[in-house]
Amino acid sequence: MFSRRTTVQTAKNALAIALERTPPRFDLSQSNPTHTRLAYPSAEIRSAFETPIAAPYNPDPRGLFAAREAVAALLSRRGPAIDPSHILLCSGTSEGYGFLFKLLCDPGDEVLIPAPSYPLFDDLCRLENVQTKTYPLHYDGEWHIGLAELRAAVTDKTRAILVVSPNNPTGSYLKHTELRALEALHLPIISDEVFADYALRDDTSRVWTARESSALTFSLGGLSKQAGLPQWKVAWMCSNGPERAVADASARLELIADTYLSVATPTQQALPELLRVTRGVTQAIQARLERNLAALRRALSHCAALTLLDVEGGFYATLRLPNTRSEEAWVLELLEHDSVHVQPGYFFDFPSEAYVVLSLLTDEATFEEGVQRLVRRVQLES
Repeated sequence: MFSRRTTVQTAKNALAIALERTPPRFDLSQSNPTHTRLAYPSAEIRSAFETPIAAPYNPDPRGLFAAREAVAALLSRRGPAIDPSHILLCSGTSEGYGFLFKLLCDPGDEVLIPAPSYPLFDDLCRLENVQTKTYPLHYDGEWHIGLAELRAAVTDKTRAILVVSPNNPTGSYLKHTELRALEALHLPIISDEVFADYALRDDTSRVWTARESSALTFSLGGLSKQAGLPQWKVAWMCSNGPERAVADASARLELIADTYLSVATPTQQALPELLRVTRGVTQAIQARLERNLAALRRALSHCAALTLLDVEGGFYATLRLPNTRSEEAWVLELLEHDSVHVQPGYFFDFPSEAYVVLSLLTDEATFEEGVQRLVRRVQLES
């Protein structure tokens, strides 16, 4: 009766069962900004929505011009000025991926995705009848794309390369040499840059945005991470590359967006003001990430059994644990004995064990105590 695209695995894994049985006091996986005790300019956000309730509805499939102009100004801080006609609004980056897969892929075509990375990509592709093939991110003290494996993964069905910069969860930015290698493959690049503004150290080899590419490129961002407002459901994509290809892609994306018109008009009208009044939220998130990373480094300085993998930016930190037991065993023990919840590396397709992923956005008191408990558990069991 139902399509294979919507097949749902109903069996719960051991961690999900344990979380239901034992809700953690110290949840180090929390990355929803609205659940992390950040201060928001509530009055200013409310005032941004003071528009007539029954204002005339004159939709633009690409998004209202004033909203796209505000996004273009935001993105133009890093690099050359952006034409608002190259911006398209959508209700979230997940919808943006759906639009791009519709644009670039026929059923059965392939998209290359990184591993480790965010596990949602498989679902997003499957719902569009698109196949995924992974290319590895290697670690040798810092993260880098396995370019030989990526090239070998390209087939005549490959329609795009997806990069996340900085990546979730590795925190690694795309580098200039890697971008040049991707350009040489002559494939469209989809660049998820939702965490791009949250750099945690300087690096001149880093690509701030894949808009620097000479290939047809689609860069994604949104309010969810930029302003800590996932509930307002506004994201954007910026098209860049050869003029004719961008013009053709923009026309086709406009057709796709016109079919849905999914972004609410009041939110679009409020977007320029929301971007202005939430600059302090962006700064508060950056400060939180930096303080928690510093606290994590202090805690680990007394525990040789735990290793913090290099993190350049974003919301997450990855720890290597002693490989004396499985990730699942470590995660369940931390939950059941220490009331600490961390994400196991296998959620993100780490190729080996044992790794756990922590959210640096966690409120600071919870983060510090949770990390201390994690360190004590590893020291006790090592």
